[in-house]
Amino acid sequence: MSTTAIPNQTAASDASVAKIDMKLEVVVIPVSDVDRAKQFYGNLGWRLDADFTAGGGRVVQYTPPGSQCSLQFGANLTSATPGSAQSLFLIVADIQAARAELLGYGVEVSEVFHFSGFNRLDATARVSGPAPNRQSYGSFISFSDPDGNGWLLQEITTRLPGRVDPAETSFGSASDLAGALRRAAAAHGEHEKRAGMDPNWPDWYASYIAAEQAGAELPT
Repeated sequence: MSTTAIPNQTAASDASVAKIDMKLEVVVIPVSDVDRAKQFYGNLGWRLDADFTAGGGRVVQYTPPGSQCSLQFGANLTSATPGSAQSLFLIVADIQAARAELLGYGVEVSEVFHFSGFNRLDATARVSGPAPNRQSYGSFISFSDPDGNGWLLQEITTRLPGRVDPAETSFGSASDLAGALRRAAAAHGEHEKRAGMDPNWPDWYASYIAAEQAGAELPT
């Protein structure tokens, strides 16, 4: 007779306040030609962190702009089949701008699309165009490296509650900060239409940007 384990709610609660940081910093992908992969990812403008050999192996590491997680590939790093890494997520603040940049690098990129559900294996689940009302988390583009490892770029402008510590506000790049400022400016314009001129607009901007990033209620 089989049994199903029921997660211990106390343990889950304790885990949510764990004191030991566990940071995902490297993802390994399988490639068949290390030099070809290096040229491809280098052409994306990603930062080259390492390229070294030792003991019959080779490690090449790149980091996408603004990312705290890096990508590794090389010789004798993984037994996975080249091209088998799929649905590797890259998060961007502006999906159209990201697509234009990739096209500028000569990458074959899909049109912007959204999913009709959570089945990402069904090609018919991809619906052409951005998500309705350009909702956060909803719009995607995709591309593959020469081996067929597949990347998904997802547009996130407002995080769901609990995804970001509300006491911390940070941006991975100047372009992400600029996007947040543009959205705050647009929202503040509507605020001033209702409330009149606001001499404390820097405070309002700061509150809006921090709340947006933390997924909290936005000021109006």
